[in-house]
Parts: sequence; C-alpha cells; structure tokens
Amino acid sequence: MPVAFTVTLHVKPGCEDAFLGLLTPVLDAMRHEATFINAVLHRDPEDPTRFMLYETWADLDDVVEVQLKRDYRREYHAALPGLLRSERGIGIWRPVRADFAAAAPDADQPSARLL
Repeated sequence: MPVAFTVTLHVKPGCEDAFLGLLTPVLDAMRHEATFINAVLHRDPEDPTRFMLYETWADLDDVVEVQLKRDYRREYHAALPGLLRSERGIGIWRPVRADFAAAAPDADQPSARLL
C-alpha cells in the first residue's frame, strides 16, 4: 500500500541555496528507485526559508529499511543540522484518493483515482 510523507523544513536565512543544492541531487536520484511514486517540493510564498516536501512511495518498510540509508542521501542528511533552524516536521499518510488534470488536452473531466 502506498505511503506519503510530508516533510516541513525551516532553513536558516541565507542557507536556502545550499539547502536546495544538497536536496536537488537527492530528488533526482529518488526518481530512479523502484518503489518511488512521486515527490513535490514546495516553498512558502510568504517565508522563502520554509519548504515542504511531499513524497509518495509504494512501501513504508522499503523507505525505512532501504531508501533512507541510500548513499546519495548521506551528504544531505549530514548537512541538515547546520542548515535548519528547527527539527524537520515529518508526517506519514496513507493516500486515499489522487486527482490529476486530464492527460489529454481535450478531455472533459479531470482524472481521479482511488488508492
């Protein structure tokens, strides 16, 4: 069953570029993992030092036992204490429904899928 994570990160002012520079290769590598479904990085429009990452994976155990231990995450995880002004907020969710814009430009209805 898929699992979604929300990760809220408050970066120290002036560390936004360093944070993004370390996170970008992690996101690029994640997309090639067999259990990866999607990830979306958000930035607070009112506070440019506040980010939220939404990730969906096919298997919670795989994330905990395998994915979080991948070598490509090591540098990012090691740097977080120096980049963040507070601990990450991590939420774990079970998706129930996903809605997306229609794939075809002439489609009448957006697509919806129960998970």
